[in-house]
Amino acid sequence: MKKSIFFLLLVSTTTFAQTSEDSLMIRKIYDEVLSNGQAYEWLRYLCKQIGPRLSGSVGAQKAVAYTKQLMEQEKFDRVFLQDVKVPHWVRGAKEEAYFKIGKEKTKVPIAALGGSVATAPKGLEAEVIEVKSFQQLRELGKDKVKGKIVFFNRPMDPTKINTFEAYGGAVDQRANGATEAANLGAVGAIVRSVTTRQDDVPHSGSMRYGTGVPLIPTAAISTNAANLLSQKLKEHPNLTFYFRQNCETLPDADSHNVVGEIKGREKPDEIIVVGGHLDSWDIAEGAHDDGAGCVQSIEAVRLLKVLGYQPKRTIRAVMFMNEENGLKGGIKYADLAKQNNEKHIAAIESDNGGFTPRGFGIVGKTDQKAKIIGWKPLLAPYGLHEIGPGGGGADIGPLAQHGTVLLGYKPDTQRYFDYHHAANDNFENVSKRELDLGTASMAVLIYLLDKYGI
Repeated sequence: MKKSIFFLLLVSTTTFAQTSEDSLMIRKIYDEVLSNGQAYEWLRYLCKQIGPRLSGSVGAQKAVAYTKQLMEQEKFDRVFLQDVKVPHWVRGAKEEAYFKIGKEKTKVPIAALGGSVATAPKGLEAEVIEVKSFQQLRELGKDKVKGKIVFFNRPMDPTKINTFEAYGGAVDQRANGATEAANLGAVGAIVRSVTTRQDDVPHSGSMRYGTGVPLIPTAAISTNAANLLSQKLKEHPNLTFYFRQNCETLPDADSHNVVGEIKGREKPDEIIVVGGHLDSWDIAEGAHDDGAGCVQSIEAVRLLKVLGYQPKRTIRAVMFMNEENGLKGGIKYADLAKQNNEKHIAAIESDNGGFTPRGFGIVGKTDQKAKIIGWKPLLAPYGLHEIGPGGGGADIGPLAQHGTVLLGYKPDTQRYFDYHHAANDNFENVSKRELDLGTASMAVLIYLLDKYGI
């Protein structure tokens, strides 16, 4: 009996000592980043001096060079590039659009969707048919759709507290709308911007064509313009819509993932990855999507170095290329990891904006999830309450097949889709404090994963 009590006391004392040590380290991480954080200024340069970074563009090339230089400047043990072929779609001259009632024209803001074909040089004009779902479109049939422009006007559900859930309920229109419309003989497709915000800013994003269907031009229309067009269609069902866009897909381009690491002292062959995607849409600076995730990842590793932490395992920051319109960087990274027999025990991705941290979503086995959830008492004082099953991230997703635990950084979701894939995703809309708090959250999770394994 006495031995049992002694053992329990010993375990309790050891656990307390570990927790106390961890609490002190976590406090140091937050103090350092909130006092001396570098990520915000790195983001300023990425946005203001480099700007849009769509795969295959000059901006993407400059971003590769810049982030490589950053990690070299911070004296990571090794910094290197991974070659990757990426899609190269270009927007061309600015789009224009209007709807016409009689001789009266009303201009509306649109943005070609990534991967779309162009209209004819003089543009495309046709009558419009409005739908809220693919089922509604199919029920109309070819007789009513043929020769028309299909207007997909299903909004994000504003009653969803998690805006990513609302996004998931509307984004199929953007991704597959052109294919669904073309299947029924439509000549073009216009899609309501996938955002809850009511404004005049169209939100771009990727789309894809199905096999064997005509390639028809497709564009996003701003939410204010979508509401106006819907209203006018009720009053004037035979109005016509005109739009002109000049986009094209060029041959795949050479690009790179950017990788920087600090070597582990005990288990250097075990790797913990933290990353974001370096590419962004071409109509904005890509501040929240995903410049924030990139600078947070580099800064999270830098913080541990500055604090003198000697990791047991190798910690790697990765700037993935081509998440927006292909995921080639994430796939290539996972392929190379397999080819090189690398053991990735965990991967963290930040691709939900630089907003106030809320927690992490976990993809892994039951015992792995339980271990991470067990760290909640250490994380809760810093606002990280949402620790549990959830998505990891698109770029790190291919690592799941290697048994890697995936962790998606979860900031507050309420403002993300105000800026997502839109011209207002600029540096000015990022809060330094929120960005730094997110960075600290990621650094803390790296520390715990490295110290205790998974």
